[in-house]
Amino acid sequence: MTADRPNLATAARRLLATLAAVAIPAMIVATPAMAASAPDAECTPDASTACVVAIVLDGQSNPVPDVGVNISGADFDVDVTTTKEGPASVEVPHVGSYTITLDEATVPDGLFPDATERVVTAQNGIAARSAFRLTTTPPEGAEPTATPTDGQPTDAATDGTVPADEGLGGADTTRGSGPSFGQIWQQFGSGIRFGLLLALASVGISLIYGTTGLSSFSHGEQVTLGAMFGFIGIQWMGLPVWLTLILVMVVCAATGWLQDAAIWAPLRRRGTPVTQMMIVTIGLSLALQYIIQMVIGGRSLRVLPQNPRPLEIAGITLSTASWLSMGAAIVVIGFIAWFLTRTRIGRATRAVSDNTALAAATGINPDLIVRIVWIMSAGFAGLAGMLLAISFGSFNWSLGMLLLLLMFAAVTLGGLGTAFGALLGSLVIGLVVEMSTLIPGMPSDLRYASALVILILVLLVRPQGLLGRAERIG
Repeated sequence: MTADRPNLATAARRLLATLAAVAIPAMIVATPAMAASAPDAECTPDASTACVVAIVLDGQSNPVPDVGVNISGADFDVDVTTTKEGPASVEVPHVGSYTITLDEATVPDGLFPDATERVVTAQNGIAARSAFRLTTTPPEGAEPTATPTDGQPTDAATDGTVPADEGLGGADTTRGSGPSFGQIWQQFGSGIRFGLLLALASVGISLIYGTTGLSSFSHGEQVTLGAMFGFIGIQWMGLPVWLTLILVMVVCAATGWLQDAAIWAPLRRRGTPVTQMMIVTIGLSLALQYIIQMVIGGRSLRVLPQNPRPLEIAGITLSTASWLSMGAAIVVIGFIAWFLTRTRIGRATRAVSDNTALAAATGINPDLIVRIVWIMSAGFAGLAGMLLAISFGSFNWSLGMLLLLLMFAAVTLGGLGTAFGALLGSLVIGLVVEMSTLIPGMPSDLRYASALVILILVLLVRPQGLLGRAERIG
């Protein structure tokens, strides 16, 4: 088995490159899968509805009411007024560019806007946000700029109670000659958040590959299952969040046991080649996608019923749910590290990953270890899915499909088969995805492709990944 492992790694990398060529356009189209839910009750974006949101904040990031805003585009012109609850949103008739103009006559005395006009691009399924900040100091000059939409995994998923600050979906990251330090720091925090949650989802892929040599393409749907079960527990059953998190882990872990008992263990006993098993994972992925879509439908759903609230820590403003999700991810990742290094089962897992035949000769039961790995991997992926849905405000049936290529990129970048490599690779991918939005002229939909470019560049220099071991072939 060990002699074939480098060949399997080479085949996996070639398959990943092929899938990247096909999946990058699909990811760009599917980006609304992680788009935020509607900022308020006036407009709810879906597959056929586009919204434009105008946000006016004071120096303390509090909504400023009674400010007039004009939203205009081709054959469309409407005046709206902000409220003390937050932004003003409208449904626009078609996708494209819209100009948001602030009525200076309605700005409270003693306050000055940082700009009076901005341009956003409306797309179906997301809310295109633009934020105006009022300060007590008149700006030297402000020109119309384009602001990104909130169809990216940031705190744009929140409603009008969340400040549209740097990196919060509606941040004016293109204002001025370049991003400020505050914007860079904000996106750095968003990247760490995304990287931690991606690591929690990716570690299972790495453990499964390390112990079986199988690249599981159905792992993304395990993430979606976690988000779906979280939605069912909180929204349908009315369970508290902490209890739902525990139940989601248990239920998703049970699906991992069921998969191995019903599919993978019988295939291993029959000596099915890994390539054929990989194809089975693709079929399982498609089947789970349709099952999930039958249960929850094709629209985006919010897991938490209440509106997220902002919390600033060390100059980084994220929703309170995001900070708690990051804390939970750190605790679970710490547990995984302790489990793999300090427990007998963890050391046995590493032994099976290094050399299955030698591990079996020392008395370790490889089938039992693989069964435990499937259970743990599915449970952690489900937990990651619920935390992602909570952090980013909403999810839909294609969440796992959108994340799958990033998870493979993370484990390949870190080193195939190494759990710690998956963590490092995920952090790198998360930072690249979020920081790339600061590049002037960089479309937000291409931020995932930028992560794959980094993956290719690193593998050209270090084919085994950052923490992988170079192995001799032949």
